[in-house]
Amino acid sequence: MTRYLFFAFSDCKYPDRENEYNEWYNTKHVPDMLEIPGMLKATRWVNAGDKHGQQRKYLAMYELETDDIEKFDTMVIEATMSTIKRGRFSELPVFEPPEIPRFYYQIMPAKKPKTSRKPK
Repeated sequence: MTRYLFFAFSDCKYPDRENEYNEWYNTKHVPDMLEIPGMLKATRWVNAGDKHGQQRKYLAMYELETDDIEKFDTMVIEATMSTIKRGRFSELPVFEPPEIPRFYYQIMPAKKPKTSRKPK
């Protein structure tokens, strides 16, 4: 099995509803995604720099294993459609444009500095 990272960049469509958006994402969407066979874990991140005009404030990062990434991508789409049918999807997310890659696999093992360096 190959291990992948799946990145989902998103924004909340209505900034005044970000708390609701994050509650939905953390308590409904991520658990629904983790039901997909092969999903190992998920974390969410927020943009560290708040520059005017930047898009996609949030990042969900999923770790997964599969032998067939195309089939897995189809399962992600099917799972999303299922959550819509079950009324568990939200009107609040705006996701990355379709031309942004979502799945990545590792091409170099992790490296660490030779000596411990503290930030200045």
